[in-house]
Amino acid sequence: MDTFYEEDILGEGFKRTTLSLRDDYEGSVVATLVRRLSDSGNGRAVLYIHGFNDYFFQREMACRFNEQGFHFYALDLRKYGRSWLPHQKFNDIRDLRAYFEEITFALQVIREEGNWKTFLLGHSTGGLIATFYVKEHGASSLFDGVMLNSPFFDFNKSWFVKKCLPFVALVGGFLPGIKIAGGFTEQYGKFLHRGSRGEWEYDLAWKPHIAPRINLGWVRAIYKAQQEVRQSFEVRKPVLVLHSERSVSNYSDEEQVQSRDAILNVKDIQRIARNIRGQVEIVSVLGGLHDLVLSCKEVRGKVYRIMFDWLESQAGTNDRDRLN
Repeated sequence: MDTFYEEDILGEGFKRTTLSLRDDYEGSVVATLVRRLSDSGNGRAVLYIHGFNDYFFQREMACRFNEQGFHFYALDLRKYGRSWLPHQKFNDIRDLRAYFEEITFALQVIREEGNWKTFLLGHSTGGLIATFYVKEHGASSLFDGVMLNSPFFDFNKSWFVKKCLPFVALVGGFLPGIKIAGGFTEQYGKFLHRGSRGEWEYDLAWKPHIAPRINLGWVRAIYKAQQEVRQSFEVRKPVLVLHSERSVSNYSDEEQVQSRDAILNVKDIQRIARNIRGQVEIVSVLGGLHDLVLSCKEVRGKVYRIMFDWLESQAGTNDRDRLN
């Protein structure tokens, strides 16, 4: 069945389609699949999954993949960005497995549109979701590998707060609607957005500098998924994990905020990524921001080279025959 696309808010060849999903605890639910096709496309595709307090806006990333011959697809997950509906709590979720519905739906659409090789690309919370998805759908024929951009494998909190998380998660199971502060630094967004000191243009209503207050149900969902990926598990498809070389230790130091991960502790990413058994490559990027593809031009150029070299290394003999 053909999927109907309309012009997306990004213009410039971007199209979008709405994915109707099963109702949840708030009522009707949708996700949005955005695509930009490559003029030199040869049946290879990437599906991007954004992070928390985020949505897909990275035109440059899509164009870079298009230039390499990849059709580019991106999901705005339920209750984020293009997919938010007025009756919904922005960004909320109670079980990360709920996202599996739109990921599988999107991967099916991508296959039906003639793509024979597809890679998942997840950033931050999207990286956690992608890892969780791969852990539980490792035998799926709908994807062929996964790239993780600063995956949210652990909360960047003090030892004491981390010790309290099991209790917070327990309470979140009974009182999921209780709201607490999101806890992300405002400085990170200000060094990204063009309206302050950054390079990038995006909708501050969908990606504000200060994240909306989160529900305890959301904390519980994240915590439970993180507990799943902390256990050693095997992935039978190739995995690339990318992260900044350093985390910010002083948020008043502008040089640090502009050249390190201001959201997560990169040591947590390294430690937990080693729990994944299989063909796994873990690479640190000097000067990288939390979202590595939003780093300064020189650094993000290196990030793309790493990703594209890795993708090329995944092309076997049969793949190269199809490309030629």
